[in-house]
Amino acid sequence: MRIDLHTHSTASDGTDRPAELVRAAAAAGLTTVALTDHDTFAGIDEALRAGTAQGIDVVPGVEISCAINGISLHLLGYWPDRSHPELAAELLLNRDDRIPRAKEIVRRLAAAGHPITWADVEQHVAEGATVGRPHIADTLVSAGVVPDRDAAFADLLSDRSPFYATHHATDPVEAIRLVAAAGGVTVFAHPGAGKRGRLVDDDVVEQLAAAGLGGLEVDHPDHDDAARAHYGSLAQRYGLLVTGSSDYHGTGKLQGLGEHTTDPEVFVALRARAKFVG
Repeated sequence: MRIDLHTHSTASDGTDRPAELVRAAAAAGLTTVALTDHDTFAGIDEALRAGTAQGIDVVPGVEISCAINGISLHLLGYWPDRSHPELAAELLLNRDDRIPRAKEIVRRLAAAGHPITWADVEQHVAEGATVGRPHIADTLVSAGVVPDRDAAFADLLSDRSPFYATHHATDPVEAIRLVAAAGGVTVFAHPGAGKRGRLVDDDVVEQLAAAGLGGLEVDHPDHDDAARAHYGSLAQRYGLLVTGSSDYHGTGKLQGLGEHTTDPEVFVALRARAKFVG
């Protein structure tokens, strides 16, 4: 089994439609792929149908925008009941507030002389997709300001940047509660991805583990060997499962599907912690 538990489609900030992503996963030799778009389940049904056609197990998931102590972090929720009203309402809050936040970032960039407008950004957002900073990054690339998304985040869009603006983000303890109430299980995404912005302290990992967190995404393209060793040790200390994923975004990022994978035994253990699996 080859299992990739973190990918994005055009339902948020990926460049592949959900069905295209699943076909690409099958072509890459994956047996299991999770679709985890930002704050939305919009691509799940299409991905599930494609999974049936391709003979690949598609895990319904979501990447939830969270914040604690003023620091942004993301939680991956797997196998929740997508119709759960509390979870659905919270995800809607996150999605809706992303638009004024993105407009404010664009305003600040334009005021500083970068040649982009909100209309330009809209050209990079698929209909109904969750708006995110990667869409602004793509606009900056098209305008010739930066060569690629990674450079956009390094130079202009990280949470250390003067152009950064906040948006509604769920308290991670509340996100864990909501996903659990919906019958799912949570994993802390790329906890050591320092190039994206500030990192939470280790005591936050302990707090989230006590709240019911299921695992840490240790093997990730943004983690170096030191980060993998550190978060692997934390996972062992707090009884968390260790997952691996590509965080695939199609052509939006360099990493390919299956660049990092999750051990099959870990996958079975993670699935066992979910109560809905629908």
